[in-house]
Amino acid sequence: MTRIDDVARLAGVSTATVSRALRGLPTVSAATRRRVLAAAEQLQYAVSPSASRLAGGRTGTVAVVVPRITRWFFGTVVEAVEEYLQQTGHDLLLYNLGGREQTHQRVLRTASLHKRVDAIILVATPLRAADVQALTKLDLPGVTISSGTAVPGWPRVRIDDVAAARLATRHLLDLGHTQIAHISGDPDDELAFTTHLDRRRGYQEALRDAGLRPDPSLDVESQFTVDGGTRAAAELLSRGEPPTAIFAACDEMAMGAVTALRDAGLRVPQDVSVIGIDDHELAGLLGLSTVAQPTAEQGLLAARILLDPLSVRADTAYPGLAPAPRGATSDDGTPTPVILPTRLVVRESTAPPRAH
Repeated sequence: MTRIDDVARLAGVSTATVSRALRGLPTVSAATRRRVLAAAEQLQYAVSPSASRLAGGRTGTVAVVVPRITRWFFGTVVEAVEEYLQQTGHDLLLYNLGGREQTHQRVLRTASLHKRVDAIILVATPLRAADVQALTKLDLPGVTISSGTAVPGWPRVRIDDVAAARLATRHLLDLGHTQIAHISGDPDDELAFTTHLDRRRGYQEALRDAGLRPDPSLDVESQFTVDGGTRAAAELLSRGEPPTAIFAACDEMAMGAVTALRDAGLRVPQDVSVIGIDDHELAGLLGLSTVAQPTAEQGLLAARILLDPLSVRADTAYPGLAPAPRGATSDDGTPTPVILPTRLVVRESTAPPRAH
């Protein structure tokens, strides 16, 4: 049976370095991490998370940090993470930032995490420079999910938000729409962080590829909520002639847009088509066209990467996931992001524009 010292001998490093490299700690250089991963794979050395308790951790507990647990995306991810942690004998400690600045600073910029947990999973958590610096100093393994900010040395699991928005917008273009509005995230909303920028970029790229110039009057910002989508759609309608289609940056905003359109006496999709991103659990019930992202799978895969990195191969961890080089990292030692695929789901809320 291969032991950790066998891996250390082949890689030419200490056993402590092997442990740190396999745990994803930022104190290991990119070159050393690649060498350790290659040696471990060659020797078929497998990390047993339930036995090693995160390679010598103290508590057997993993922290999961979310901006708002009440939102569907975050709740779905956390449930998937918790299920995997239970299977591997670990506990979950949830930190719900809730939009409170004091809680944000207490959780991300103090030693409270270091004292209570052995590892950290950040779910779409906006990070400032001071947050990244504090997390790096903790010297704990971690993974980020759907986050625009990388923590040096931490793997990332996410979707390609630009590509997802292009796919949604291209669906509307293919149906014949040219007056396509966009409901985007509010830059003052912490949940919008970089997601709204990436999805706006994909929307604009799709328009330009079709020979159309993005119209600022058709782009409205709001919160990533049903109420936010309702307010944004009402704002669009107040500006004059309604668009023939709306692409909302998430399904909850799209649901709100449908409500506002119907309240205004407009039919969906006969008068205005609507599409979102997510494949929310209510999207099918409401007949909402969307670009589906594997939400629960992001949580599951992140937990697997964190607890048993050698069990996760980029070409087998998730069906349809494109292969990636083993141990690939950026210049700062951060592993190359694992990007999960999205897919278009066409339902009743989108149709060709009505002939005038």
